[in-house]
Formats: sequence, structure tokens, C-alpha cells
Amino acid sequence: MKTTPEHNERIRTMKFFSVYPHYVTKVEKKGRTKEELHTVINWLTGFDDNKIQELIDRKVTFRSFLKRLKLIQKQN
Repeated sequence: MKTTPEHNERIRTMKFFSVYPHYVTKVEKKGRTKEELHTVINWLTGFDDNKIQELIDRKVTFRSFLKRLKLIQKQN
């Protein structure tokens, strides 16, 4: 899929809380649980359950969500 700057901006301005329920539905349809989804989100982002809920409650955009990430630096 070829992306455009407009597409990327649209994704960045999407609200995490509006997409999150779709993530839950998708993993549950595949026989997984919300807890497993949180494990993956935690692994990718470092956000625990409380932080995930806080970001949902604050209705942050993906841009804001991504800015909060603690990037893991590759060690040589």
C-alpha cells in the first residue's frame, strides 16, 4: 500500500480510544483475550494497563500516543 502525507496525517490525528475497541474485537475474534492484547501493547510501548486506560480516558490521538513512547535503544 502506498501511503501519502495526507494518509499519514489522517492516521496521526485518529483518536486512540476510537480504534482501541476495534483492536479488542479483532483479537477476540481470533480467539485471543484483551489481556493478551495488553501484553502486546505493553511489550511494544512499555505502557501498563493503567497507562493504556489513562490514554483512552484522555482521548489522545495516535500522534500524542506515539510521543509518549519510551523508545528502546538497541544495545551493541
